[in-house]
Formats: sequence, structure tokens, C-alpha cells
Amino acid sequence: MKIEQKFALDAPPDRVWSFLTDPYQVASCLPGAAITEKVDDRTYLGTITVKVGPVTASYKGKIRFERLDAMQWEAELIGQGQDVKGKGGAEMRMQSRLHPIVGGTEVTVASQVNISGILAQMGRGMIESVSNQIFQQFAAALRQKLEVGSGQEGAQAVPSEAKQLDALSLGAKAVRQTMGRAVRRLLGGGAEKT
Repeated sequence: MKIEQKFALDAPPDRVWSFLTDPYQVASCLPGAAITEKVDDRTYLGTITVKVGPVTASYKGKIRFERLDAMQWEAELIGQGQDVKGKGGAEMRMQSRLHPIVGGTEVTVASQVNISGILAQMGRGMIESVSNQIFQQFAAALRQKLEVGSGQEGAQAVPSEAKQLDALSLGAKAVRQTMGRAVRRLLGGGAEKT
């Protein structure tokens, strides 16, 4: 599955680059994610929990920066994880690029994701919907940390309970959206409105 996203930040590229190449900072913006160990300067171990519909999956694995080009503001990383219950796994290759724009930075992220096991049975549409919601939460958290003051100063911290609640509510929202599309297709004779 390929996922590509783009968003703009009111922050200079150098500052965004420093943030996005720090896995601890990135994990702090992803609901359900944590870095548990630094293996070397480019390799880290971590965990992430994702809820898709009625299914919650927790993964343990590693991410490794395959390429870091600070001059071009381009990065490529590979992530691999196994379901902690042994019910599948996930692999990801992600490329990110920064472009200076008037007043800030445009961030482009392209990911290729392979999922096996119980989450793969949930269907591509639902997985894409949850992925989009997680990405939107990530972009919002990134804006909060980079666009307000120097990060911590003046930024309103989001309580960890609220992050957990947001992560858990993603699955229910994705189910509602998927069911709504299915009903519209049935009622509309196959035409789906977005």
C-alpha cells in the first residue's frame, strides 16, 4: 500500500529537519508510539499500537535511517515490526522531503507499507482511513511543537490520556466512515459521494 501526504509548516526547513530526523521527537507526535532504545546513530527500537475498527495491534520493531541528506533535506527510513501476539507484522519504507516555501516549509512524505496478519484482514479502505487520521494528528502535533515559540515555551502540552483517547477513537471513526461510504454506494446505485 502506498501513502503520500503533504503539509506546510510555519517554521524554517533547518528546524523542521532537526525535528524530523530525531526519532524521539517524531514518536512524541504519533499516538501510541514510543522509542525504547537507541542501537546506533541511525537505528532505533520502538513500539507502536494501532487500532483499526474493532482490532488493536501492538508492534515491536526497529527503524533505521537508510539515507540522510541534510543538504537536500531528504531522508529515507525503513521500519520493521512484529505483532507482540505473533499475529503478523508490518514493514514500511518512508521517504520525506522538505521544500522551503514563503513563510515556512512544505513537507512531503511518501510511504510504502506492507501489513500481514490480523490488520491486513480489515481491508485497504479502513487501513488507509486510519493512516490518514494518524497522519493528520501527527501533522497537528508537529505544528504545535514547531510553530509555537521555541517548542516547549508557550506550547500547550497535550495530556498523554488525551493522546491515548485520540488513538483509540481513530478506529471507531474509520468504521463509521467506511460504513457510511458503503451505505451511500448501496443507496446511490454504486455512485459514491465524497
